[in-house]
Amino acid sequence: MRRVLFRQRWRDLVFLHWPADPFEVARLLPAGTVPDLHQGRAYVGLVFFRMDDLAFGRAPALPYLGSFGEVNVRLYSRDATGRRGVVFRSLDCDRLLPVLAARGAFGLPYRWSRIHSQWFDSRLLYRTGGRQGARAAARVWLDVADEPVAATPLEEFLTQRWGLHERFLGRTYYLPNAHPAWSFRRCTLLGWQDELVAAAGLSRPQGEPVSVLYAPGLPVVFGPPVPLPAHATRPG
Repeated sequence: MRRVLFRQRWRDLVFLHWPADPFEVARLLPAGTVPDLHQGRAYVGLVFFRMDDLAFGRAPALPYLGSFGEVNVRLYSRDATGRRGVVFRSLDCDRLLPVLAARGAFGLPYRWSRIHSQWFDSRLLYRTGGRQGARAAARVWLDVADEPVAATPLEEFLTQRWGLHERFLGRTYYLPNAHPAWSFRRCTLLGWQDELVAAAGLSRPQGEPVSVLYAPGLPVVFGPPVPLPAHATRPG
């Protein structure tokens, strides 16, 4: 990436995915994008992780403010140029300043929440909830093995994303990113609870996730946002 807007490191990622109604997904995407389908099906993801070493450009990482927990609800999009992206329906974060910065600079739906993560030997627990109990909550509990595991074609489709789509100030843009190839470890889902997907405007997930992934983490860089052509983002 020729120009780096900001950098970060994602750590201890947990991906849960369920099938979603493509018509329901379509009405939630920004103008100029359509649902990206895998074998005719749309998906919604619930992703838990820790973010570390947030930095702008080539500057050193921010102390304290650059490390926090995040839980997001995401959909999968494609624009007229064929770029495949992620659309965030909600992003819960336990650090207030990054929430304000991301909302103000990019229009991303961040909100300040309580997020807790903890390892118990090989078991990892994440849980989140709104401050003062006012928002929806989510929890995941899984056992992680040291054994590497290969992603299925569906999981490659869901995780090999090199940018996000968002609409801000009347225009849809694409924010590109770059990172090394994912490495996943075998894991067993021990339990989960979710209220975030329904709170994000989608039907409540039915049954167990069709995909559960754990990734130890990787460094990520983001480039400047690229506006979609005005004619491609015009409503209707």
